Amino acid sequence: VIIPDGVTSIGQNAFASCYSLTSVIIPDGVTSIGQYAFASCHALTSVIIPDGVTSIGQYAFSSCSSLTSITIPEGVTSIGSYSFQNCYALTSVTIPDTVTSIGTYIFANCSSLTSITIPEGVTSIYQNAFSGCSSLTSITIHKGITSIGSSVFYGCYGLGFIKFERSTPPTVSSSTAFSNVPTDCIIYVPAGSLSAYTSATNYPNPNTYTYVEY
Repeated sequence: VIIPDGVTSIGQNAFASCYSLTSVIIPDGVTSIGQYAFASCHALTSVIIPDGVTSIGQYAFSSCSSLTSITIPEGVTSIGSYSFQNCYALTSVTIPDTVTSIGTYIFANCSSLTSITIPEGVTSIYQNAFSGCSSLTSITIHKGITSIGSSVFYGCYGLGFIKFERSTPPTVSSSTAFSNVPTDCIIYVPAGSLSAYTSATNYPNPNTYTYVEY
């Protein structure tokens, strides 16, 4: 599909369930991608999102099971809940620093995703954001993040380490946040904050997991 230059927005369900669609080029004039816009386009392997886009709606690329990578341009400030849920082939994602909000279940069940960088402007990681990302090997929780929702890392069986940059532990809303994280996953915390993290509510049990100051 080639979308003509005069288009400024891609609406709700615009290409949803176009099962044979393999690629799409979105023109520079588009500023928003609506919810479910490309949901369940199972054959879609590549998407080019132009720099003018500022928002990506809920479920926009949900269940695009052949999508392997995507670059979200500078200028996007919000990515809706479930946007990339069940994108099983997705191995890499680039999220720009302009993003301040990442919705719930955004990368849930992206089982091929190996790494991701959370932008500095994000302050909360919401419910199930990375649940089922079984190939995710590491993640850094930057110092600006103050809260972590339930089941965020549920089923992240491949995590080798989690690095926290904040001296004061972010609030974790539920004990399910780290459910099924392997016990050999190392928890890195800033120097001088070991006791704060090992005694914080809903964090991995220090009797089972290894905490290391850096």
